Amino acid sequence: MIRNILAVLLGIVAGMAANMALIYASLALYPLPEGLDPKDTEAYNGYLESLPTTAFVIIMLAHVGQAFVGGWVAAKTGASRPMLLAMIIGVLSLAGGIAAMTIYHGPAWMKIELPLYLLVAWLAGTMVCKSRAKGT
Repeated sequence: MIRNILAVLLGIVAGMAANMALIYASLALYPLPEGLDPKDTEAYNGYLESLPTTAFVIIMLAHVGQAFVGGWVAAKTGASRPMLLAMIIGVLSLAGGIAAMTIYHGPAWMKIELPLYLLVAWLAGTMVCKSRAKGT
């Protein structure tokens, strides 16, 4: 049980690292305006309105990547129940995505990413289960 808890924590960290890598790539392409405080949600939402669609595609890949990478790491490193561990990461990613969408206002089509968190976490868990069944 302790190993599974540690696996979820490791999955969260790995998922956040994958997310942040793509977010920083997006920021390199679409830097924040000088003087913008990201904690000022009104100003930050104004910045978001100025971004092109490609910026949001990168952000969506970052978010979905977080659920996949985190789910895979949790499933792979856990002692048992890889699918459950992956789905825990998917649910936590979904909760974070919902929370972020209540604060930051991207385009409406970005809401499509919400069910994808669960789908990619399920795919990650499935990959690990198949790998374990083959003995690799």
